[in-house]
Amino acid sequence: MASFDIVSKVDPQMLENAVNNAKKELLTRYDFRDTKGGIELDKQNNIITLSSENSMKIKSLEDILMGRMVKQSIDPTSLDFSADEEASGALVKKKLPVRAGIDKDMSRKIQKLIKDSKLKVEAQIQGDQLRVTAKKIDDLQAVIALLRGNAASLGQPLQFVNMKS
Repeated sequence: MASFDIVSKVDPQMLENAVNNAKKELLTRYDFRDTKGGIELDKQNNIITLSSENSMKIKSLEDILMGRMVKQSIDPTSLDFSADEEASGALVKKKLPVRAGIDKDMSRKIQKLIKDSKLKVEAQIQGDQLRVTAKKIDDLQAVIALLRGNAASLGQPLQFVNMKS
């Protein structure tokens, strides 16, 4: 039986490089000269904290960070931008958690998508990943193509690892 795993993870070193490059860009930008705040990465909890004087500059920080993540080949949808900004004294802060792993709801959604495709494969939820098995590798490749085609509707970056034939 051929199989592969569907996971959602971000390389911590690449993420750290993207944050450090964004910090360097902030030092050279004229619109951020003499401003307080910046971008911080909490490696233990996988949270990026943006802080600045107003929400317009927070939006600019998000754009800078997303640009640097793309250049480091990290999918920007791995960040959760749904959190609200919170005032902290003279600064506005926004916490962006990094999505790691596939939660139960997303696993069920992916599993349903695979079942609705009528391919002869079986998807099993295993913690924060899914294992897809089939008799033919062609069916597995069809599942990968299906999930890549529906990546925008899923809203979470997926990687396909551990392919065995």
